[in-house]
Amino acid sequence: MERSVYREMAELDQRHWWYKARREVLADLIRREARPPLNARILELGCGTGHNLEMLGQFGTVDALELDDEARSIAEQRLGRSVMSAPLPELAGVPDRGYDLIAALDVIEHIGDDQAAIAAIAAKLKPGAKFVMTVPAHQWMWSAHDVVNHHKRRYSKPGLRRLIEHSPLRLEKIGYLNSLLFPLAVAERFASRIRGKDSADVKLPSAPLNAALERIFAAERHLVGRLPLPPGLSLFAVASAI
Repeated sequence: MERSVYREMAELDQRHWWYKARREVLADLIRREARPPLNARILELGCGTGHNLEMLGQFGTVDALELDDEARSIAEQRLGRSVMSAPLPELAGVPDRGYDLIAALDVIEHIGDDQAAIAAIAAKLKPGAKFVMTVPAHQWMWSAHDVVNHHKRRYSKPGLRRLIEHSPLRLEKIGYLNSLLFPLAVAERFASRIRGKDSADVKLPSAPLNAALERIFAAERHLVGRLPLPPGLSLFAVASAI
C-alpha cells in the first residue's frame, strides 16, 4: 500500500465507522464460527497499524506480521512487543503448525499468487485450526481506492470459494460483509465516476453520520455467518486445516 494509506489508517482506525463496526462484526464471526480454544495462539497477517490486534487478543495470545516499516512500528506500540516481517507466500520464520487461528483481513488481494499464499497459511495452522479471511468484493467496483492500496484483484464469491476449495484447507463458511450499506456505496461509486472524481481519500464523516453508519454496519454481527446476506462490499471465508 502507499505510505499515505497507512498514515490515514493510523489517524482514523479508532474513530472511523468502517474500522469500528468491522471489528465488532469480525469478533462475533470468530467467536461463533472459528471458535478458537481457550488461550489460543493467534497470528494476524498484514496487521497494518495493528488496529485489529486488541480485538483478536480477546481470543488468546496474538502474534502479528507486517511488511511496512512505519505501520509495523505503530503496530508494535499497540501490541507491546515485536511484529514479524515476512512476505507471503514464503512466511520465513513463521513456525509450521504453530497457530490455532490465523487471520488475513483484507490481505490476500495484495498477493500476486493467492493460491500459493493460502497453501503457505495452511502449513502454519495446527491440525483442525481455523483461518479467517476477508477480501474486497466485485471486480466491477474497482476504483482509485484499489489502486493506492496496491490491490491485485477484487473477488467474486465463486472465485473465493474456488481459491479455498483448491487449497489444503477445508472451507466451512463463506459470505458477504457490509451488505446493508452496499446500495449506498454503489450509488456513491457510480456518482463519483460520473463526476470524474474517483478519489482514494477516506474521510471521517460528521459525528452523527459516522455514528449512524457504524450502527448499521455493526448490526450485521447478528447476521454474518448465520444467514446468507445479499451482496456486500466485502467477502469473508472461514476454513480449517485438515
